[in-house]
Amino acid sequence: MKLLVTGGAGFIGSNFVHHVLDTTDHSVVVLDKLTYAGNRASLDGLPADRFELVVGDITDAALVDVLVGDADAVVHYAAESHNDNSLHDPRPFLDTNIIGTYTLIEAARKHGTRFHHISTDEVYGDLELDDPNRFTEQTPYNPSSPYSSTKAGSDLLVRAWVRSFGLQATISNCSNNYGPYQHVEKFIPRQITNVLDGVRPKLYGAGQNVRDWIHANDHSSAVLTILDKGVIGETYLIGADGEQDNKTVVETILELLGQPRDAYDHVTDRAGHDLRYAIDSTKLRTELGWRPAFQDFRAGLEDTIAWYRDHQAWWRPQKAATEARYQEQGQA
Repeated sequence: MKLLVTGGAGFIGSNFVHHVLDTTDHSVVVLDKLTYAGNRASLDGLPADRFELVVGDITDAALVDVLVGDADAVVHYAAESHNDNSLHDPRPFLDTNIIGTYTLIEAARKHGTRFHHISTDEVYGDLELDDPNRFTEQTPYNPSSPYSSTKAGSDLLVRAWVRSFGLQATISNCSNNYGPYQHVEKFIPRQITNVLDGVRPKLYGAGQNVRDWIHANDHSSAVLTILDKGVIGETYLIGADGEQDNKTVVETILELLGQPRDAYDHVTDRAGHDLRYAIDSTKLRTELGWRPAFQDFRAGLEDTIAWYRDHQAWWRPQKAATEARYQEQGQA
């Protein structure tokens, strides 16, 4: 197949592109605006006969129409995705996550192109720390930030286009990703790169907030499975049973980098900080037969730390600007 991957120069998208080209015979066209979160270097070394990068905006209807019409399937990763940034300036999240998704599904409807929409578990809101339940495909949406509300809106657009117009689409909602090529503004790579630079990590509040972590390679394999075997109109939750509280994540990073586990500072918690996310991926595993490769979070984290230690030329150009932006916004 010829796949159009939106946001393929970003973190999760670039991991997917590498995974596709490494494990299948598919060819890939990436459409990416190359905002601060997109990085050409994340796509270095890919085979020129099977890969092309198109720099452009998913809200550009004319460009999207041409690219979607020439693809066998669209995998839609492109999104504004940083919660802190959405609290500071929500508008880009509306433009990309709502208008961009609308533009893509209209083109996919016109051309009859298979469409897979990548979303997040944050659309479900959060769970209490002592709640034994996890999110399922039937969990009602309850987003709590401009980011998660625009992702919820984009999910609902896709669902409506399936029902109203016969869009050949599936949706996946994934738990928090970690792994190679993740921008240093994000929680895990920010802590890793801070420690590598001799800077003490900072932890929001008491660090009790729980996230359900999954390695980006496992997310990629799940999406390929859904693209191949998924039932049109269905939603699949992707998770690897990786629940960890933020305090444990920071302490494990410090330990794996040879530092004392308590060598970090607490800072004021973020506004509206969700307590806990937890994914039940039973449907994906039982109906489509998917299994994660990284079932041990510590092993996956060790692999990720090694990547950042070995690829400093990739992340150092973005590090200083990121920390300066955090300081300007008065964030930890």
